Amino acid sequence: MRATLPLLTLLLGLGAASAPPAALAQGTAEGPRYGARLEGFDYPHPVQEFTLRSQGQALPMAYMDIQPERPNGRAIVLLHGKNFCGATWEGTIDALRDAGWRVVVPDQIGFCRSAKPEGYQFSLHQLAANTHALLTELGIRRPVVMGHSMGGMLAARYALMHPKETEALVMVNPIGLEDWEAMGVPHQTIDEWLAAEQRTTADSIRAYQRDTYYAGQWEARYDRWVEMQAGLYAGPGREAVLRNQAQASDMVFTQPVVQHFPLIRVPTLLVIGERDNTAIGKAAAPPEVRRRLGDYQTLGRRTADAIPGARLLRFEDLGHSPQIQDPARFHAALLEALPALK
Repeated sequence: MRATLPLLTLLLGLGAASAPPAALAQGTAEGPRYGARLEGFDYPHPVQEFTLRSQGQALPMAYMDIQPERPNGRAIVLLHGKNFCGATWEGTIDALRDAGWRVVVPDQIGFCRSAKPEGYQFSLHQLAANTHALLTELGIRRPVVMGHSMGGMLAARYALMHPKETEALVMVNPIGLEDWEAMGVPHQTIDEWLAAEQRTTADSIRAYQRDTYYAGQWEARYDRWVEMQAGLYAGPGREAVLRNQAQASDMVFTQPVVQHFPLIRVPTLLVIGERDNTAIGKAAAPPEVRRRLGDYQTLGRRTADAIPGARLLRFEDLGHSPQIQDPARFHAALLEALPALK
């Protein structure tokens, strides 16, 4: 069911971006600590919940639904990456809304403000089915589906599952453009993925984001996204959060979509910051394998060639998160490209 949350729930941090109770966002010397559903972290627009039944559980799925003042008659759904949340789309939401788009931004089950289930089998098919159920509930029949990072993998899977209900596909620096295991990255158990997640700190997040998301550069405005992830990892729901993150890493590693790109049958825009070097499991790979991974300059062109009729939009100087690193240039290019995706 679709529901606008009552005032009490909003005050608990699951609704509009209002001041959260101090108890849910207690800070430490290392930074803030957020709840298991990111209670205490401000979202840019009001958050609602859709409760779906999945794998025998009733699971609340958080989402933002932003209506434009002057609708252009089109809707777009924005899918976040593994180390991201719906909130990280804030600049893109505003740019699209101002251009007349209805913008729906879910937090996937297992992530951010949505439920952290136990005993859940994570798959791209399942997350796509969850997203489709939400859009059906909202009466959105044929949106543009746009995903970043892991969300790009998910967007591709959604388009493959629902081609007649997908107006167009936009992938922004998607991961899964190569089959890491086939290239020699060793398989890891979920316990091994979990151990890696447990070692994550704000400093390690910042260093990784600097080198991967922002092409070796850093600006103070990026700290908000470090604090979001680090605060979620350090909060009272740490165990459940890290368990779901480990399951998500296993999902991403074991379910590549690269082999299915030739089967995509919807208009596709591929946006690539070519200074990206993301490759899941790269740290565990032998040095000779590691050197061959995450070459987005090559991967972007190869992927565009594999998807029938795909258009490639390249940013030679940007990293994994071009929409955050250079929002003005990214959004201008995106808004120029979207009208042709029909």
